[in-house]
Amino acid sequence: MAWFVLIVAGLFEVAWASLLGTTKGFTRPLPTVGFVVTLAISMYLLSVATRTIPVGTGYAVWVGIGALGAFLVGVFVKGDETNVAQMIAMLALVASIVAVKFTAA
Repeated sequence: MAWFVLIVAGLFEVAWASLLGTTKGFTRPLPTVGFVVTLAISMYLLSVATRTIPVGTGYAVWVGIGALGAFLVGVFVKGDETNVAQMIAMLALVASIVAVKFTAA
């Protein structure tokens, strides 16, 4: 169950990271509220998951999910440009996240 909670926490990290730019430096109220709410949910769920998952492992997976997810949102939703080297690097990140999960005690 803790791993499921951690994945959901990572998805909320994708949400807040994706909303950050829309806040325009926290000058736009609605996106700022969305950012703060999704950030709080993400942090709370991370804290719940790390009750049983070691903090270093949980944090590494959480950050990885957030980084990968924010990258994908940028490319597929916001139209950010990418290249083969970035795609290879993101695949290496995914492999690292999977390795951290499967080597966790």
